Amino acid sequence: MLNIWRFITDSWRTTCKVVKEEVWSAPLEPILHESPLRLRFLGAYTVIGHPIFYWLWSHSLPLPYESAPLRLLLALLGIPMMVGRAPQHPGARETQVYFSFLVWLQLPLFFTWMYWMNQGHTVWLVSLCTMVVIYYHLTDWRLATLGTVTGLVLGSGLSMFFAPSNRSLAIPSPWGTELTATLSLVAVFAFAWASAILLSWSSSNLRRERLAHSLTTIGIMAHELRTPLATASLMGEALRNQAAQIAPTEQAHKLLRLADRLQLLARHMNYQIDTQIANAKLRDLNRSTELVSAFDVIRNAVSNYPFVSRLESESVELILHTEFAFSANQQQFEQVLSNLLKNALRSLYSARSSFAPGAIRIEAGMHRGAGRILFSDLGIGIEAELLPMIFNPFFSTNSASGHGLGLAFCKQVVGSAGGKIRAKSAPNLGAMFIIDIPVTIGGMSSATLSSTMTRFSST
Repeated sequence: MLNIWRFITDSWRTTCKVVKEEVWSAPLEPILHESPLRLRFLGAYTVIGHPIFYWLWSHSLPLPYESAPLRLLLALLGIPMMVGRAPQHPGARETQVYFSFLVWLQLPLFFTWMYWMNQGHTVWLVSLCTMVVIYYHLTDWRLATLGTVTGLVLGSGLSMFFAPSNRSLAIPSPWGTELTATLSLVAVFAFAWASAILLSWSSSNLRRERLAHSLTTIGIMAHELRTPLATASLMGEALRNQAAQIAPTEQAHKLLRLADRLQLLARHMNYQIDTQIANAKLRDLNRSTELVSAFDVIRNAVSNYPFVSRLESESVELILHTEFAFSANQQQFEQVLSNLLKNALRSLYSARSSFAPGAIRIEAGMHRGAGRILFSDLGIGIEAELLPMIFNPFFSTNSASGHGLGLAFCKQVVGSAGGKIRAKSAPNLGAMFIIDIPVTIGGMSSATLSSTMTRFSST
């Protein structure tokens, strides 16, 4: 009896965990398999398909109801998916919102309306079932479920309100009775709906597995680079020892400079490897939290960054207004600031900056009861239409050298600490990243906060 109860409780916990991960925690994908070509194809299919089906159902194979104005309106709505910004930026929020509205309007709402206005004709019964399967393969299964329910309810309500009073809304019954036909309709629709949910869930799960494998591969490749870097560091140390054993000549100075260069290169590359490994853990971050000092995490991130020149390091200006502390993983949060610093330096190089003092500015203080960290640079900036996409995994404004994981990692870490990160920018005017985060201790001087954190930790 005890084993049965344990089996039931374990099964319940497993079920709750799966539901939480798949329904609530999994990220929404408004456009499945998003690409410019896919959006253009769907737009063309919409624009061309409605006139063809209007001619088919009104002339070639006439049905009880068709509407030329409605077909024309829906066809015109497909034009933005063929041209303009939508197909070029499928990951933009505006494109995702428009796509979600368009497929909801043209699939569950329109098909339900046509089904009832055609008095439950067999053609529209089959079309309605097919629509459900298509809908679940165009958008996230959770959005498709919500859209199917609302489309069925609203489409049915509108058809009953606008249908002529002398038109029968009963479903024709080839099986003999109205009840039998209704139950058959429910069974067919339920089968199509259940199949669509299963197919959509399995495909979305496969995409997440591929993402996890890609991130793991990135981490493994970065880790494997440590072996040749360790050899380069040893060579630098050997050159330094060799230079120390000979007289202080020009040759000795060259050996020392070469040794310094090798060790600086090894240090820089090891730092980049640490960055790639941290970014590769995007979907498996360490959620342990500790009390983190804003000033300390900023100073550590800047002091540990492997600047390649004095100009780079002197271009960073710290403005620390009011100290505060927050709950987070300190190592991960330092990595957040390092990612932002790396992007800022790259932006300055792209802008051919002179790296003047203050070209990169990091500010920290209190804002409306919360902690705020401002990270700004005077680089090339980010185009407005790209801003909504910069925090998406694998999206990068620099396709030549960027992998698109750095800012996604930043968003994940800041979000795990209960905060938010957003960006403001304009082309050739630089960029600013704003981190707002709930504070555990705030509004104190640096010394007072340090003492308070020490007592808090010991307690």
